[in-house]
Amino acid sequence: MPGKIIVAPDAFKECLDVFAVTEAIVRGLVCGGAQEQQIVSCPLADGGEGLLDVLVHTSGGSMREVMVTGPLGKATAASFALLEEGKTAVVEMAQAAGIHLIDPSERNPRITTTFGVGELMRHALDAGVRRIIVGLGGSVTNDGGAGMAQALGVSFKDEEGCELPFGGEALLSLASLDCSGMDPRLKDVEIIGACDVSNPLCGNNGATAVYGPQKGATEEDVVLLDRALNHYGKCLEVLFPSFRRDTPGVGAAGGLGAGLAAFTGASLRSGVELVLDSHEDLEEQWAEAEVIITGEGRVDGQSMQGKVISGVAEMARRYEKPLFVLCGKMSGDMAPLYAGGVTAVFPIAPAPMSEEEAMRNASAYLSRTAENLMRTLLRLKGGEG
Repeated sequence: MPGKIIVAPDAFKECLDVFAVTEAIVRGLVCGGAQEQQIVSCPLADGGEGLLDVLVHTSGGSMREVMVTGPLGKATAASFALLEEGKTAVVEMAQAAGIHLIDPSERNPRITTTFGVGELMRHALDAGVRRIIVGLGGSVTNDGGAGMAQALGVSFKDEEGCELPFGGEALLSLASLDCSGMDPRLKDVEIIGACDVSNPLCGNNGATAVYGPQKGATEEDVVLLDRALNHYGKCLEVLFPSFRRDTPGVGAAGGLGAGLAAFTGASLRSGVELVLDSHEDLEEQWAEAEVIITGEGRVDGQSMQGKVISGVAEMARRYEKPLFVLCGKMSGDMAPLYAGGVTAVFPIAPAPMSEEEAMRNASAYLSRTAENLMRTLLRLKGGEG
């Protein structure tokens, strides 16, 4: 019988939250012969959807719901968390500007905005916090955090002195920046951007080229929006000498990482490392584990660049533990994952099928795959399979 098993997955984006993923995997392991007391559940998140819930789950705290401006300018309900007796706030940008908030047919990164993210930060400041953690992931925006900065009091104007409208396309017309109206409370608060990627702001590996298409950007949009972010980045470099467009992570969340770093002086950290640090006794659990299982909705060569898998693989490598990845879809070259500490990757769909069908039955497929993995491990250990 294998010893301790750590189940440490991420959410399956737009399908199952991290707690549902964890429960499905555990259910399958038990059906396959594992004992519940063997299994340690460790739901994780990077900077995307789920960061809020996971940090509240691991650290305690409370949630507050407020109304903010959504990615298309319409009012939407969003939550933020207060941890450490109200000293720390957690703002998940996806709550205000997440890709799940807009139907695929309406996604348009030329006009979507992060204004609501800035409003969430203002609400956190109103609560009297000393630190704000901003989760950078799951965005449907490509505005470089300009909307966020506008909500915090920064003025963006064109050559005629008119305030820029929402969206990444408008940044092409940026002629001047005025930070004199910026919320003064930000000077006394530590800001941390929790990143799930390490991309720079612009270029072939930048925010637009890599992630723009999944937000609704056409080939023409990608060219235009990358030009806009490049122009915006140059303006930021002039205004803030310590800012650089090629800093890893500033391309996170459609460039929101850049806006946070420039306007608020935020430090950019790996979101999954931040979440791992929030789990008590995790180092001891990892050292005692015999098997580690993680999960992600979509796995490719970029999964080792700040995603949950990268953080789990680092821990598995440190303690020389086998790591198995269960995923909804895998594509591209898996060599970076195997080199980074992943033992094997298992897509959960039992047969070719539509994405809609796969997502609809993801929980059952996760459990079935986990059950088969458990039976295999038992057989290899000489148990009943």
